[in-house]
Amino acid sequence: MDIKAGFFYLFSAVLLFAAFRVITARNPVHAALYLVLAFFQAAAVWILLKAEFLAISLVLVYVGAVMVLFLFVVMMLDVDVDALRAGFWKHFPLAAIVGVIIALEMAAVLMGGFAPGEPTAGPAATQASQTGAVVAQVSNTKELGKLLYTQYLYPLEIAAVLLLVAIVAAIALTLRERKDSRHMDPGEQVRVRARDRLQIVKMPPVMAAVPEAPAAAVVEGKA
Repeated sequence: MDIKAGFFYLFSAVLLFAAFRVITARNPVHAALYLVLAFFQAAAVWILLKAEFLAISLVLVYVGAVMVLFLFVVMMLDVDVDALRAGFWKHFPLAAIVGVIIALEMAAVLMGGFAPGEPTAGPAATQASQTGAVVAQVSNTKELGKLLYTQYLYPLEIAAVLLLVAIVAAIALTLRERKDSRHMDPGEQVRVRARDRLQIVKMPPVMAAVPEAPAAAVVEGKA
C-alpha cells in the first residue's frame, strides 16, 4: 500500500467517524463542528482523487459560509435539546430500515461501477501510443476556468448579476422601516457613545436613617 492509499483510508476513517458523531452528538454545536470536520475530510479525499475544484468549492461554500451560518443560528437560538430528542427512539426503527436500504442501494451502484474490467483505449490514446507522444497532465481547475470564462462567459455574468440583485434586495428588505417591527438606524448605532447610554451618579456610602414618627403622635395629629 502506497502513501496515497494510506491517506485515503485515513481521511475516509475520520470522515465516517465525524459523520457518525453528527447524528449522535447531544449538543447541536458539537454536531455542527463534527459536520465541519466531515466536510474537510471529504475535501481531502477529493484532492487525492484530483478533483481540486470540488474540494476548494466544498471548503469555501459549505465550511466558510453555510456552516458558519448554522453555527451562528444554533448558538444564538435557545434550542431545547431534550424536546428535539423526545421521539428519537420512537422513530428509530423506521429510520434504521430506511438507512439500511439506502446503504444497500449505494453499495450496489458503487460495487458495479468499481468492478474490474479491461481498459479500453480511445482513438486519441491509440494515436498517441502509435506516434510515441507523451500526454501532458492537465489541471482540472485550469480547464474549468477556461470553459467558464470563454464558452460559458455570458451565463456566468448573468448568474453574477442575479446574485448581486438578490444581495441588494435582501439588504433593502432588512433595512426598510415597518410599523409592526422595531427599526434601528445603523448610523445612530455607530455614533453612540458610552456617556449617552450610562450616567454615573455619586452617592455617599452611608446615609443616616430618617427617624419615624411615633404611632401615638400620628393618631393625635389626625384627631
